[in-house]
Order: sequence, then C-alpha cells, then structure tokens
Amino acid sequence: KAIDQGELICCGVLSGNRNFEGRIHPNIAANYLASPLFVIAYAIAGRVDIDFEKEPLAHVNGEDVFLRDIWPSREEIQAVEIRHVLPAMFKTMSLNLFACPAEEVYGKISTGNANWNNLSAPEGILYPWDTASTYIKHPPFFQGMERELPSKAPIRNAYTLLNLGDSVTTDHISPAGSIPRNSPAARYLASRGLSAKDFNSFGSRRGNDDVMARGTFGNIRLVNKFIGKAAPKTIHIPSGMTLDVFDAAQEYAKNQNHLIILAGKDYGCGSSRDWAAKGPFLLGIKAVIAESYERIHRSNLAGMGIIPLQYEEGQSAETLGLTGKETFNIMIPEKLQPRQKVDVETNSGKKFQVVLRFDTEPELTYYRHGGILNYMVRKLAGVSN
Repeated sequence: KAIDQGELICCGVLSGNRNFEGRIHPNIAANYLASPLFVIAYAIAGRVDIDFEKEPLAHVNGEDVFLRDIWPSREEIQAVEIRHVLPAMFKTMSLNLFACPAEEVYGKISTGNANWNNLSAPEGILYPWDTASTYIKHPPFFQGMERELPSKAPIRNAYTLLNLGDSVTTDHISPAGSIPRNSPAARYLASRGLSAKDFNSFGSRRGNDDVMARGTFGNIRLVNKFIGKAAPKTIHIPSGMTLDVFDAAQEYAKNQNHLIILAGKDYGCGSSRDWAAKGPFLLGIKAVIAESYERIHRSNLAGMGIIPLQYEEGQSAETLGLTGKETFNIMIPEKLQPRQKVDVETNSGKKFQVVLRFDTEPELTYYRHGGILNYMVRKLAGVSN
C-alpha cells in the first residue's frame, strides 16, 4: 500500500536470475544480482545505496561494523562446506534430510514410491481431457488445421495491439507469478466457480491456455505508449476504450482484425519462455515490428508462426512518425527468402521497408506450416514441405 500510494521505486538484491522488474514481487521495480554474501550484506544494511568501503553495515555496542569485518575467509567457508554439505543431502528422498537416515534412491528411481505407484491412471492411446479441469485443457494450437499447407496472404488493415518501447522482457510478455484478483484470468477462474484463494499461480495453470492467454502482457510493469504509464492495459483503437490487453484482443477478434505489435530495441530479452510466444499467438498477433530482438525469443516467435520484422538500420517508430494508431498493410510475398525486405504501408500514407527476420530456411518452413507444432504433425503424417 505504501509503495503504491507513494509511487516508490523499491529494490531487491538476489543471487538468482530473477533480476527483472516485478519478478520477485510485483511491487519491486528494481532487482540487482549479487553473490549470496552480498545479498546478506545488503539485507543487514537495509538499503542498496551504500558504499561498503566507506560506510558501516551496522553499529554494535557503539562500534561501527564494516563489511570487511564480517567477510569470511576462504578457509572459514571450506570448514562449513566440509561439515554441512554432505553426500547424503543429494541421495535422499526423506522429507527431513537431517532427522532421518539417507535413503539411496538413484538405483531405484524407476520404481517410484508407494504414493506414486498407488495413483490410478487411465489407459489408452489418447489422453482423456477433463473439460471440468481448470489446470489442464485441450490445447487449441491444432484447431482448424488441415493436412495440406495453408495458403499465406498479406497482412491487411492490421491494428496495433501494443506500442512498446525498449527492453520489453519475456517477463513483461509471459504470464508469471500469482494471478491478480482484478485480472482477466481471475475473472475467468471466478466464472468457473473458483474463489480467489484457489486461483493459484500462472505457473501452476500453464496447461490451461484460457488462463495463460488472459495473462499474456498482464505484467503490471508493462509500459504501453498508448497508456503512458505502467499498466497491463491498451487502447482498442476503433472505439478508443481502455481495456485489459486480452479484452482488447477479443474485441479485435470479433471483427477478424489482424493484429501486430510495435516495439523498440531488444524485444523479448530475458529468460527464454515458450508462453512469451504462445501467448501472443493466442491473442491473434500476426507480426511484430521491432528495432531488434533477443535471439531466442525471435526464434520462438518464428516457431509459433508469428512474423518477426525489424526496422531498417537507424529507423524506428519514432523516426518514421508512427503513432501506432494507424492500420498497417504488410506485403508478405508468396516466395520468401531469409532476411529479405518487406514493404509496409499505413492508412496515413506512410510507406517503409522492414527486414523479414526469418533467418533460416527451417524458420520459413515453420511459418508456411503455421508454426513448428503444425510442421511436426504434418511431418509425422508424411506431408512434404
């Protein structure tokens, strides 16, 4: 409450790889990586704007205590390792590593345990989807798929779902963490009869596309230029309404509008996340136009059949005078080559070229099939390229 009301920029120091805003807690905007010892030091200090060389960590019995006074030697660390880091810790399935004797399990790992072995499981070739489940749902990625390759047409009169800046991470895109109670995902779960205490997290519900699609671009730290501040919102351009991103995408879907995303530099940086590509696909995103991409995320977009396009060197939405409220025609030719130039036109009369960031022939193949998932199914079915 104090953070929200005071518009405070609060910080975290951690030794993992969660150093993105809002990652370890939605209200923690700045997260810094450090070694475990420094994490403890910053925790003792209680602040991050400290010079450890000149400022004490604390005052004890009237004496200043500096980091150098408590920093352990290598010999002290090794003594702790020898005493407490034991082989049994890595060979036990006991719930209490130290109170119970170690149980060697690697030789028995294929036999499971009594709880696992007593689970009842259905038999058969096909998985029996439970339509009542809010955790696991039949995925929609093959709906409408036919044996033969689909025909590809240019993107016509596309609206911009989001107009983003630089360094949009996969954390901004992909659903993660707890499910906010005022979000589209929460409203969906409530409509299925769940109370807020049972919403759980996006990670636990990653097998339900209805939940994950509603959480895509749902990060409260997402800055959309249409909105002008951090919020998981966008503007439905035809109506001018400010909506949650999923709800806006649904409005566009009613009229079968094509959708694109405009972005700046390093779009998709951060941890590789499959839902950072699956989610936009389910929102109806046909293409992304960015100044540059994180390597793996660009490949993941291609794998979902989303077209990654890149402004020519020195160009951006700003230099081209794009507001994002135009409609876009993207002339995707029938015969494609990696990294070829593609023409883009807007209803405001602007014309420019972008680079098709399908960087390899296999990526072009995935696109022709509608994504790598469809490609693999057709390959198993013996359908040629």
